[in-house]
Amino acid sequence: MGHIMENQRVGVFIDVQNMYYSAKALYGKKVDFGKILEIGLADRTLVRALAYVIRSESGQEKSFFEALEERGLELRAKDLQTFHDGNKKGDWDIGIAMDVMRIASKLDVVVLVSGDGDFADLMKHVKALGCRSEAMAFGESSSILLREEADEFVDLSKFTKDILINNPKKRTTRAPRTPRKASIKKPRA
Repeated sequence: MGHIMENQRVGVFIDVQNMYYSAKALYGKKVDFGKILEIGLADRTLVRALAYVIRSESGQEKSFFEALEERGLELRAKDLQTFHDGNKKGDWDIGIAMDVMRIASKLDVVVLVSGDGDFADLMKHVKALGCRSEAMAFGESSSILLREEADEFVDLSKFTKDILINNPKKRTTRAPRTPRKASIKKPRA
């Protein structure tokens, strides 16, 4: 990774659902979010590490949320919305963008862990605020627009041996089974 200096103040913003469903679709495995945080931080100074999660009606994800916190992530949780027609929705796109804009003045680097192309404009805004913008995601399921807009894109597919969890019985940072907002977005040209 280029332009990394130890004294850079870093904020890491993790779109948990996006990463969970990408890893599941691409590799059939779960992700160690603590390892992703380490890669994103790259020995720089951590200011905030936020993980955005969705709570289901069952509450079955409690141990997963605890595991995220044990790895140094600050949780932002919201309830899964159920609509009259039975559809369910849970996403944090606006919340992540608002937090990035609120916290950016205290940061040198914004690390967004998501492949969602909706965040391309956010990366542009981060740079306008004077921060370095970095995005991390699996290359195969990340938006071309996001990759191009970020100052640096880290392809997590190159770190699969470090970040994918092989033993599902072991207590790890596994995402709960909650409906995703849509199928994984294919890269847009």
